[in-house]
Amino acid sequence: MKIQHYITGALIIGLGMQGVSCSSQRNLTAVKLGLDKEFVRSNLEDAHKQIAYLAASIDESDMPTTYKDGKYVNWGSSWWCSGFYPGTVLYLYEYTKDEKLLTEAKSKLKQLEKEKYNKGILSTGAASLATRFHEAPKTIRSWDGGKNWDGQSWTYPVIIDNMMNLEFLTEVSKMTGDQRYRDIAVQHANTTMVNHYRKDYSSYHVVDYNPKDGSIISRKTAQGAFDESAWARGQSWGLYGYTMMYRETGDRRYLEHARHIAQFYLNHPNLPKDLIPYWDMDQNKLTPDSKYYSQKDLRDVSTASVTASALLELAQYTTGSESQLYISKAEQMLRSLSAKPYKADFKEAGGYILKHSVGSIPHKTEVDVPLTYADYYYVEALVRYDRLLRGEKVIKP
Repeated sequence: MKIQHYITGALIIGLGMQGVSCSSQRNLTAVKLGLDKEFVRSNLEDAHKQIAYLAASIDESDMPTTYKDGKYVNWGSSWWCSGFYPGTVLYLYEYTKDEKLLTEAKSKLKQLEKEKYNKGILSTGAASLATRFHEAPKTIRSWDGGKNWDGQSWTYPVIIDNMMNLEFLTEVSKMTGDQRYRDIAVQHANTTMVNHYRKDYSSYHVVDYNPKDGSIISRKTAQGAFDESAWARGQSWGLYGYTMMYRETGDRRYLEHARHIAQFYLNHPNLPKDLIPYWDMDQNKLTPDSKYYSQKDLRDVSTASVTASALLELAQYTTGSESQLYISKAEQMLRSLSAKPYKADFKEAGGYILKHSVGSIPHKTEVDVPLTYADYYYVEALVRYDRLLRGEKVIKP
């Protein structure tokens, strides 16, 4: 079975499930916005041109993944990220109203529709996703036991990435009235909050459980520098996930947890001045004998994109200087992402918007390349910021 990662906001949007609970949102009238409409407009227009070029450069059956050594890499509809590209296209359609974008998105979504019963990536089926939840560990299993895609042996592995599944479950619960899906999301979030996080609110990547009694077998990493490190994108998945879970449930435990994660991230001594993190926040602890040492200083643009988008939402649920901090840091991230060396020139990088993302250094996959999910969250953050400039809420009802 292919790796089971998570259903993303991109896929939820791509499948037309845009409605979310916004009862916790408030107007940010007291917050000073440091970016103007021209900044947002020019960068979204550049993104529009890039994505239009990308769409014209690939085959209709291709599902964009990355671009490497002058060639397009497309892993097909069953890949865990296949929903991001149509999600990006739909966000750009929301902003530009370009009907060609809507046609492109519908074409890709038609390809994705067949994946709704695929328990490997679980692109549309909440019922399929629910089958991966078990009562003893009270979590959603990430991939099957045994020796898996990463070469390690796992029993019941759960990755921090799974926090991104939960919006899908809560949405389907609201749409169908089936409380079971929401309950699974809540139980998974609660268990992850206890078992994945260290005292400083950094997150382990993988927690391996005993499915019979729910006990923890081990805490490890699959994509980070070492087991006790803070793999950068894992921190952003948690920040985004718990912010979203507060929105969906109103449970203040999730809000407090998201605030602690944000504090860990923003105050990390190894966070570069431009706020685009290294692929692992503890990469400075790698020694010359590490097999990752020569790549230790690579940045991960995808992490910054996810974080910027999450902070814009988290700012809606906090007040005063804290709310302003989240807005200001998101703005700084967007400024960095929208400039060299991270933003691609027109037709550069095959039409992807951002360069210099890191998929997985340990697995030698998608290292220092553009990635479809980096583009998605960058565009999402810009669209969210545009809503703020318009006096709207970050999350549309």
